[in-house]
Amino acid sequence: MTGPWVRCYQSRPQARLRLFCFPHAGGTASAYRLWPPLLPAGVEMLAVQYPGREERFSEPALTTMDELVTQLVAGLRAELDRPFVFFGHSMGASVAYETALALRRAGLPMPQRLVVSGKEAPAHAVPGEVHLRDDEGLVRELTALGGTGSAVLEHPELRELLLPIVRADYRLIETYQPAAAAALECPVTAFAGDSDPELTVDQARDWDKTTSAGFDLQVFPGDHFYLMDGRAQVVAALNRRLPLAPSRPTAS
Repeated sequence: MTGPWVRCYQSRPQARLRLFCFPHAGGTASAYRLWPPLLPAGVEMLAVQYPGREERFSEPALTTMDELVTQLVAGLRAELDRPFVFFGHSMGASVAYETALALRRAGLPMPQRLVVSGKEAPAHAVPGEVHLRDDEGLVRELTALGGTGSAVLEHPELRELLLPIVRADYRLIETYQPAAAAALECPVTAFAGDSDPELTVDQARDWDKTTSAGFDLQVFPGDHFYLMDGRAQVVAALNRRLPLAPSRPTAS
């Protein structure tokens, strides 16, 4: 069923709803591998896999939003045969938003809801320079955000594999300039950590300007990667916003 652009960790052929999850900068589909048992039985999760990582390691990482979204739309078309929701964290939030806009331009099905996490609204996007730093500068940034274990960064071989992907992703998101777009016709939800050093609650709240169909915001305890330690709480909050989802989850 799935192609190179998504990984399905728990197949649910009878699912009435699909949840597409978009990873953060430097992240992989496996960032969401523990989510399926926490989801309702009627929901199948498909985690997006960007080029250049895990089983797509031999492919070059993409460095512009337009190129990534163009390829994503082509790669996801076959999976849009039932209602779906987009969830994206950090860079993944922007990718999910731009993918929704691209689907609309192409006349393809739209998500039932867009859930954006740990990312400022498009109106607050500004250029960045992290992708221009040397390797030590990239490591300091990752360590400050708490998203990558220090053991990985201290391991020379793993670090050598990880940093080029991180640099490409940072280039993508730091050179991304959102174009003016008509409001989405689906509801938008924003999630944020209350001590995220990269995001204020007001910046998250301004996602309300991207939709004409309703907006809500939920703030969780934690930093930029609040959803790691708070996985169960975050997925429970997401479940409450999934259309057509039965209330009873599957067993682990």
